[in-house]
Amino acid sequence: MITQKTQVPDPETPNATASDKDASALTRALVVQMRLPGGPDDEDLAEFRFLAESAGAEVSGIIMGRRNKPDPAFFIGKGKAEEIHQRVESDEIELVLVDHDLSPIQERNLEKAVGCRVLDRTGLILDIFALRARSHEGKLQVELAQLDRLATRLVRGWTHLERQKGGIGLRGPGETQLETDRRLMRDRIRRLNKRLEKVRNQRGLRRKNRNKIPIPTISLVGYTNAGKSTLFNRLTGASVYEADQLFATLDPTMRRLDLAGKEQVILADTVGFIRHLPHTLVEAFKSTLEEVTEASLLIHVVDSHHPESAELMSHVNEVLKEIDADEVPQIVVYNKIDLTGESPRLERDQNGAIRKVWLSARTGEGTDLLLQALSEHYRKNRHYCRLHLPPAAARLRAQLYDRVDVLAERGDGEGGFIIELTLEQRDIDWLRKQIGFEERFLEQAQDSELAPVAS
Repeated sequence: MITQKTQVPDPETPNATASDKDASALTRALVVQMRLPGGPDDEDLAEFRFLAESAGAEVSGIIMGRRNKPDPAFFIGKGKAEEIHQRVESDEIELVLVDHDLSPIQERNLEKAVGCRVLDRTGLILDIFALRARSHEGKLQVELAQLDRLATRLVRGWTHLERQKGGIGLRGPGETQLETDRRLMRDRIRRLNKRLEKVRNQRGLRRKNRNKIPIPTISLVGYTNAGKSTLFNRLTGASVYEADQLFATLDPTMRRLDLAGKEQVILADTVGFIRHLPHTLVEAFKSTLEEVTEASLLIHVVDSHHPESAELMSHVNEVLKEIDADEVPQIVVYNKIDLTGESPRLERDQNGAIRKVWLSARTGEGTDLLLQALSEHYRKNRHYCRLHLPPAAARLRAQLYDRVDVLAERGDGEGGFIIELTLEQRDIDWLRKQIGFEERFLEQAQDSELAPVAS
């Protein structure tokens, strides 16, 4: 829910800026958008309205205008500010939401002109992030982004302490109080950065430990509200929060997923992207987005029912490029075919690899095709191998059955085992480290060039 008043956070209270919201009270809001050359369009306006509703606002009206360039003082111009002021009074508006990024002076001037609180696009997104963050790291990241933003707008919370006019004996405590608060805020930001650095190190250690038993990671990415969390729950049986609202899931969630052939992967559900995601938020959430950059494969979930799905895909790819994840292989999933009437299907590229899958995460139709695509992706680099193990290697034989896909086996007549199996390079590397293994035990080929053994 959108907060009613910006407060300077208590420097000793963690996540004070991301306080709990009262879900029972909606804030009456007025949405404002100016059409600038190369600026927002109807789809941007619809998305911004959805953002407002996701934050808990009741959108009572929309005011639009057109300018060649932003007004330095009000962004929207003095005449438009007066029009908004009249609507605020007549409709009892509590909050004006501007679908642009405002400078501190523009935001302050607008608040004085319209007679109520004004929040720009970045401020609205931060409020939603504060509402959705659940993990310790997520709350720290939200608070840091809020404090960085609030530092430039600090004067708004202390107007009652500012001096009213100059002159000896008439200088009030405002300047001293502002300096004190700036110092407290700098201290809080410094402590938050230290905590986040510790969290990043811990995340790096966890990733390093995962790499010791190299299970590949797959990250779900896509435009917010495309159905990533629904698909995540469908594939893994998890219960990640899902809703028809923007940024329903903020914190990354990871679960193991078993594929055919005893292949195991880690599936990660990540924060959704939107148009014009503020750069400060990308910076604040880079440690979370590292799960995307470190993934071996991305599942790009697309809302196939959305009329601008191709444009939304391009926005996601722009953010992926910004976080250096544009070179990670992708499988594009066209979700919500239950709304479009399409049949589940898949599409291969010129090399025969599955690159596109049509499915419905809500009904489960087509999810088997996605699992097939994932299995094929991770089997393409497997080697067809034959192992001749002596009788003393019975323990290693049992480990192989637990770890990899055994195709066939027969005895060698002397108490030993001849085993056919498929191995990835990481499995071969693991095998070579096992006690009792000798290189002469192993024959391998890229495909089934070896003559099969009778099972």
